[in-house]
Amino acid sequence: MFVSLVQDDGVVGETPGDGLRVGGLAGEEARDGRGLLGKHDHHTPVTAASGIEGAIRMLEGRWKLVILFHLFGGKTLRFSDLERAIPAISQKMLIQQLRQLEQDGIVARIVHAQVPPKVEYHLTDWGQSLCPALDELLTWAERRPVLKREGESSAS
Repeated sequence: MFVSLVQDDGVVGETPGDGLRVGGLAGEEARDGRGLLGKHDHHTPVTAASGIEGAIRMLEGRWKLVILFHLFGGKTLRFSDLERAIPAISQKMLIQQLRQLEQDGIVARIVHAQVPPKVEYHLTDWGQSLCPALDELLTWAERRPVLKREGESSAS
């Protein structure tokens, strides 16, 4: 099987592959003017993949998404509130995950000058803008087709 390598002006060559198209427009996309990457057609497949990988690196971590979901909706929570809301996380890990989210500009930290110290966390505007994207990702995950396992009959 060959993969067509496509540029704006047409096919520039074929290479052995698995039949997946690389770049260019095909079928309905060519007819209606949409690019393969939709509203992100200024990206190549490589730059799009790189951008998504960077976003995933910012969100990876056992507890980051749980923290984000607790802060969505404009909530401001004290450190102790987050500890109570996520009882399975250690204090050290919560601190580490919050620091990484803060360094990436997703979470903002407010320190109130008082004794004992009061520290609150909330999402930045950019962090809050993740909510629709994560909601769409959750919807996508919930739509995953159930695949039959090898050896299962269709009656089970």
